[in-house]
Amino acid sequence: MNELIISPSVLSLDYANTKEQIALLNQSKAKWLHFDVMDGHFVPNISFGPDILKAFSKSTDLVLDVHLMVSDPVFYAPIFIKAGADMVVFHTEALDNDVKKIAALLKDIKAQNVMCGFTVKPGTPIVQFESLLPLVDMVLIMSVEPGFGGQSFMENQLSKVAWLKEKRESLGLDYRIEIDGGINGETYKKALEAGCDTLVAGSYVFKNDIIQTIEGLLQ
Repeated sequence: MNELIISPSVLSLDYANTKEQIALLNQSKAKWLHFDVMDGHFVPNISFGPDILKAFSKSTDLVLDVHLMVSDPVFYAPIFIKAGADMVVFHTEALDNDVKKIAALLKDIKAQNVMCGFTVKPGTPIVQFESLLPLVDMVLIMSVEPGFGGQSFMENQLSKVAWLKEKRESLGLDYRIEIDGGINGETYKKALEAGCDTLVAGSYVFKNDIIQTIEGLLQ
């Protein structure tokens, strides 16, 4: 059983109080920091570039968990690795759900001594990617449509989590199972019961007491 890790999403950080909130994250029991990269093309929103990630890398020792929501992850993965990413996860849909292309990028990321993983949109079946599971450090399940913070939790996505947990056990693997979207004081329990060991939480963490809220998710 993997240790439970909380990965607060800086998409929801209060940027008028960046220094103070990063200091609170550093004091908290969070071990990762989730960094959503959106290009305005793969998803309609636009978020952060590599220079912002580089700034975070200088202000925290937390693991930088980078989620690429971009149309060309092959191009952008090495750019964000150079900027300080410790984990790079990208969307299968950006590579046309082509298992060979996805495997090649996963191997390229690992070759740069960075953890790697893939993620799928809610409407994309996960079972077609079983052959990729031995290559990854993590699989991210989206429990909202990617692109915007503050959406409601899609409970029907937990079947993917349960499938990943079963495959991890039956294949003797140790990848992490992360979930992103709508995590709060109630939905996190359902995610843990289904088999998640890594929780991305944005609005719920940053709109409440950061330290106490993260500690509550670890209970």
